[in-house]
Amino acid sequence: MRTTPAPNTARAGRRRPRSLRSRMILSSSLLLAALSVVIITITGLAMRTYLMTGLDQRLDALAEHSAAARGQIGAPTSGLPYLRAFGVPAGTIGVSVSGRRGTVRHAAVVDDAGQLTAPTAAQRRILATVEADGHHRTLDLPGRGGYRAKAVRADSRDTEITIVTAVPVRPVNQMLGRLLAVESAVAAAALAVAALIAATVIGRQLRPLQRVAATATRISREPLGHGEVRALERVPEADRATETGRLAEAVNRLLGHVENALADRYATELRMRDFLADAGHELRTPLASVAGHLQLVRRSPKTAAPQADYALGRMESGIGRMRTLVEDLLLLARLDTGRPLAREEVGLGPLLAEAVADARAAGPDHRWEFLMPGELVLVEGDPDRLHQVVANLLANARTHTPPGTRVTVTVRTDAGQAVVRVADDGPGIPPDLLPRVFERFARGDASRSRATGSSGLGLAIVTAVSAAHGGRAEVTSEPGRTVFTVRLPLCCPAHTGAVHPPRKPVGHELPSGVGLVVPEGSRGIARPATTAPQSNNGGSG
Repeated sequence: MRTTPAPNTARAGRRRPRSLRSRMILSSSLLLAALSVVIITITGLAMRTYLMTGLDQRLDALAEHSAAARGQIGAPTSGLPYLRAFGVPAGTIGVSVSGRRGTVRHAAVVDDAGQLTAPTAAQRRILATVEADGHHRTLDLPGRGGYRAKAVRADSRDTEITIVTAVPVRPVNQMLGRLLAVESAVAAAALAVAALIAATVIGRQLRPLQRVAATATRISREPLGHGEVRALERVPEADRATETGRLAEAVNRLLGHVENALADRYATELRMRDFLADAGHELRTPLASVAGHLQLVRRSPKTAAPQADYALGRMESGIGRMRTLVEDLLLLARLDTGRPLAREEVGLGPLLAEAVADARAAGPDHRWEFLMPGELVLVEGDPDRLHQVVANLLANARTHTPPGTRVTVTVRTDAGQAVVRVADDGPGIPPDLLPRVFERFARGDASRSRATGSSGLGLAIVTAVSAAHGGRAEVTSEPGRTVFTVRLPLCCPAHTGAVHPPRKPVGHELPSGVGLVVPEGSRGIARPATTAPQSNNGGSG
């Protein structure tokens, strides 16, 4: 039966990764150790070369002394007199060889007491083979180890004699061994001190990185997935000249972005909750009205035609409110997905005149003023959506200002842009609402909004449609004056006012009943944006 090892056993067999601090200390220590080995090796080789050179020089001196004593070596009883000289190192061996057959005549070795003793036969045979060519040779003599040997010729009266002198290499090896031992001990001590210093310095340098890791660990334990998030902890600042300092600064900036994103997400959640509550209220009210009037129609006799007509009218009104809310949501969804809008030339002057005329009809208690431009302002875009932008701005002014408020609409060109402004002299926008007035579901007085049927999407549609046309929407407000500004790129920036389109642009003509003047008796006025005398016959613009 085959069994598989448990996961814990497999994990236990794996080598646990070392920390960055441990790896840096280990790497620096290994590097120092490798450098120490290289230094010791180079020093040992240089010292051995130096010591061997000194040993060869001493060997040369002894060989010269042996050649100078050639007159005495021929006597059988004289031995090797140069070995008895002062300063000959212990262990030095001298051998005199006569004739070409290599017969050893004399052989002696200087012992530790300075006395001459006889070397072994094996040692004599090896030394007798050294040729007198002036070169130094390294020999391994049985029982004595390594030697450096040199042979010279010393002719006597009777026969040819070769004297071989050999000095031990052991003193050089001993001195070199002691040197290497000292260097190794010093290197080991230096390596230990260096590792300790490296651990301290690396630990201090990595301390900001450890603080970053600790801060990130604590932040990871925070419930960031939902709800309001408190201010995130920051990494303590470090020296920006170091990598860890720059990392701490970057992490703090990242945490700031995360904090802002979480705050925006929470604000969006709150706005979404408000919107769902408002949307539910907006949909529930007309649905309840439709359901009630349907029951009324069912229960009413066929003769109650007026009641049935009234109920059907109320049902149509409720369905219209629901359709408007749904269409606004669908429009924002389409703009969010980046779907292209219709593109054609649109004249803003007549389009604004149409929108002002509609607003005057919907809000006769306000004073509507439209300053007609002195030139044709053309933009490229979707005429229905652009009309909706202006209509939403006018509806916003009508809804949130008291009766009698003057609402002024102007359009002009500025630096290749069409600038549409809707200004009113109402009470203004509350300061706490002004920064988020273009956000979706942003609403001021919730009770008033519900009474007027506002869903809080009108200004969001304004900024979304403006952005889809390559423009932007702005607002400034103070008590007594609120100005909404929409900037759109001109269709022909280089020839502003020149009208030569391939086909008739949308909105180039004023709608029926809407001109530069308003019907007599209305509250609104319309006048051209020029210095020419104005005609005022009392109408709407």
